Amino acid sequence: MTEPRRSLFERAADVYDFNAAARARLPGPETNTRPPLDGGRRSTDTARPTMPNRRGSVARDALTAAGFVMPDGGVTAIAEEFRLVKRQLLQAATAPDATPRDRMLLVASALPAEGKTFCAVNLALSIAAEKDFEVLLVDADVAKPTIPALLGLEDGPGLMDAIADPRLDVEGCIIRTDIGNLSVLPAGSIRNDATELLASDSTRVVLDRIATQRTNRIVLFDSPPALAASPASEIAHHVGRVVMVVRADRTGETELREAVALLSGCDDIRLLLNAAALASGGRRFGSYYGQVG
Repeated sequence: MTEPRRSLFERAADVYDFNAAARARLPGPETNTRPPLDGGRRSTDTARPTMPNRRGSVARDALTAAGFVMPDGGVTAIAEEFRLVKRQLLQAATAPDATPRDRMLLVASALPAEGKTFCAVNLALSIAAEKDFEVLLVDADVAKPTIPALLGLEDGPGLMDAIADPRLDVEGCIIRTDIGNLSVLPAGSIRNDATELLASDSTRVVLDRIATQRTNRIVLFDSPPALAASPASEIAHHVGRVVMVVRADRTGETELREAVALLSGCDDIRLLLNAAALASGGRRFGSYYGQVG
């Protein structure tokens, strides 16, 4: 009997001793001092300036040529892999006991060049194909933002600007794209005090507003590598789960454990195996659909 198809989450567990990584987490505070989600209301709401709706067209041809999955594209091996991944994430985000925080996901990696942004964008594009959800892709790599340029969108005010200025409405910074269910929040201004701002209560207020503004919104944060920059560890405190991208031919066990320890502000960390070579003779979606993937 053919074994059921397993996702890249499950195959990652075969490659890495994730339980050992979890055991290596740094001890956290005894109590959670961050208040629960409250809708992100501020006393300065009446003074918040309004911004015109920002819209943009995604560079579909360039993304397709680079191997990204288009919501209206054909069925390919990589498209099916990300369908499996997103299904598990959506089920967890919409469980009966789920909270708005569970709809916020951080895509991270231990080191650069492990495919984190590739996976974050593909997850967002795959979720955008859903009928009952919309997805907000947040460029949280605040020192080296790449998402707007990668998607062919005009950059502008974004996450860090809304956190730094309580009068700025974060919803007004969001770019609505011509892919119906996909929106993008740029990183915003590059700041020397980015880590301190992300550790401030203003971040909680802004992210609470993002999470509660639309009940069908899934928020994906593309963060910098955990071992290369500190913002990922701060954002981890606010999300329901972390998707840790591990490159099959690159990520070491030691680096993985260190990264997981830094992201221990989130209790649910899942591994996503990237660039995996499947066992000889294993079934692949590409062979079923007549595609090479």
